[in-house]
Amino acid sequence: MTPALFTPLRLGPVDLPNRIAVAPMCQYVAHDGVVGDWHLQHLMNLAMSGAGLVTVEATAVERRGRISHGCVGLYSDESERAMKRVIDAARAVALPQTKFAIQLSHAGRKGSTQTPAEGGKPLQPGEDDWPTVSASATPYAPGHPTPAALDVAGLSRIKAAFVEAALRAARAGFDAIELHMTHGYLLAQFLSPLSNRRDDAYGGSLDNRLRFPLEVADAVAAALPGHMAWGARVTGSEWVEGGVTPQEAAALTRALKARGASFVCVSSGGNSPLSRFVVKPGYQVPLAAHVRAEAGEGLAVRAVGLIVDPKEAEAILRRGE
Repeated sequence: MTPALFTPLRLGPVDLPNRIAVAPMCQYVAHDGVVGDWHLQHLMNLAMSGAGLVTVEATAVERRGRISHGCVGLYSDESERAMKRVIDAARAVALPQTKFAIQLSHAGRKGSTQTPAEGGKPLQPGEDDWPTVSASATPYAPGHPTPAALDVAGLSRIKAAFVEAALRAARAGFDAIELHMTHGYLLAQFLSPLSNRRDDAYGGSLDNRLRFPLEVADAVAAALPGHMAWGARVTGSEWVEGGVTPQEAAALTRALKARGASFVCVSSGGNSPLSRFVVKPGYQVPLAAHVRAEAGEGLAVRAVGLIVDPKEAEAILRRGE
């Protein structure tokens, strides 16, 4: 019997040869958003792994949308050319049928920081820092700058930046787009009551908190060519009282599915330094299982987080989680 792990999977118009996906992993070695030889070697190596889907790390849709100066971006002709060079090289050595996705993101209030290797603290004046934005003027943590609450013009600008980055990704040769809606970055900041204190159409009720992320999804979906799949990485739980719940994750997933999303990846945390959870093998799988059960058929649900044993990965699939 063929292991479920090695059976094909369809994501909308894209066929994957197996159920193994490489998640986006930030490398923090880009230069003004531009990928280089580190990324070329990194992604060529992953392309030869046999994984059905390889996803490029969180990629900022504008310069001010980066987490740090080392983060990848797709907001200039130079960054697009460099990305195409890397993906062309990775595809040239990849196993047959391997597909490539890119995670598009905006850091929002978690931007303008040092890289983790430098300590991860907010950039100081003289370190080429930049003003941050968010759903509300609420800092991520003590010592972090207070972000500006985005007005209607700002929302429109960032939505347009997501669309432009998606079009650049299409020209660079990607097969799929993953919208970053978790880990406390901008779209997640709108989704969460912890960071969204607005009293307009973009805050308060769950429907209102979903509004801007779904507007971005609609705009990106409308701009993509028909051969590309799209989906999102979503928050299964924020692991803190008053934060996003698995039920809200399922509601977001249903809304994305209704708009044509082909997949979601269920992760968690990242929007509050007060989050408390136990990290262990498969610790986020129950969140993915809940979303899969609640969202119904019609899109793929990916589990992530310390799934490192192939027998356990096979068991997750066999259990329908």
